[in-house]
Amino acid sequence: MRTLKFLLRKEFRQIFRDKSILAMIFIMPTVQLIIMPLAANYEVKNIQLAVVDRDHSSYSQQLIAKIGASGYFRIVADPRSFRDALRLVEGNRADLVMEIPAGFERNLVREGAQNLALSVDAINGTKAGLGAAYLTRIIGDFNTDVRLEWVEPGRFNPMATIEVTSLNWFNPRAEYRFFMVPAILVLLLTLVGGFLSALNIVREKEIGTIEQINVSPIRKWQFILGKMIPFWVLGLIVFTIGLTIARVVYGIIPAGSLLTLYVFAAVYLVALLGFGLLISTFSDTQIQAMFVAFFFIMIFILMSGLFTSIDSMPVWARTIAYLTPVTHFIEVMRMIVLKGSGLADVSRQLLYEGLFAVVLNGWAILNYRKTT
Repeated sequence: MRTLKFLLRKEFRQIFRDKSILAMIFIMPTVQLIIMPLAANYEVKNIQLAVVDRDHSSYSQQLIAKIGASGYFRIVADPRSFRDALRLVEGNRADLVMEIPAGFERNLVREGAQNLALSVDAINGTKAGLGAAYLTRIIGDFNTDVRLEWVEPGRFNPMATIEVTSLNWFNPRAEYRFFMVPAILVLLLTLVGGFLSALNIVREKEIGTIEQINVSPIRKWQFILGKMIPFWVLGLIVFTIGLTIARVVYGIIPAGSLLTLYVFAAVYLVALLGFGLLISTFSDTQIQAMFVAFFFIMIFILMSGLFTSIDSMPVWARTIAYLTPVTHFIEVMRMIVLKGSGLADVSRQLLYEGLFAVVLNGWAILNYRKTT
């Protein structure tokens, strides 16, 4: 323990001596956690709509006004022809084109039906799909209003209907930030812990101090622990700062126990730092370690369920996703923060993280070659 104590003192002094590392540890996650949730928004707004109105009736104007007042669409032009509207789409000045045919009001009143033409720019599939769905819903509501206006009460026999009432659990107002902020906090913790630990041993190699350590009576597990514990402590501090920002800036208060969060974060950091130290034992330069860490961390992030649902992935991708520690931590963060899950509810994911920690750190200790 005395040897480990001296190693920890050396590591903490080395960390606090380098101002760039301190900025990377504390300032970068703080700024990113404030900015990124504001940009990572699942809602699609400001959809640019071009309306070709061939009828110019009161109903067509009511429909256009209803669409503009929805808050999702921005009517950018009212071209005279469909060909002119397509030019707007080709020039990236319109996302959707709605064509109202001549006789729209007359057919709607007399015949009770009228077709509208919607043309969607599908380059951005998500924006196209949601935009068309929003517009179809608004047109459907407008159609219901018209039918209620013209159908006389009691003219037709009432038809049996099923009314569906929805209730959002755990996130009643369906606000995206409650879903994204916990996951982004995991992402930032992964970036800080993964990159810094991956560069740790390599830095000793480049400046030449690794040779002095190799000839000293320090065991391999003591050396790895001496490298891991400082970043483990700093990682928990970053985690605390992230939870504070989530509460102060976004008003997110974990529904579950903070103790459960910290227990899982502590085990996750052990696994993540073991992964970074393993990369460091294989690398000879900091650039090499940085690129290897970047390669794996990008896979972790893209396949962790942060931006896309894991359930929609093919089987082989889901298998890879569940073999990464980031996936389980993001799932647990959302369970604890939103659902209020306890330690018993996340015990399976905690077991996975423990296995990752044992395997990765054991591998790093075995792979570190200490010559005497």
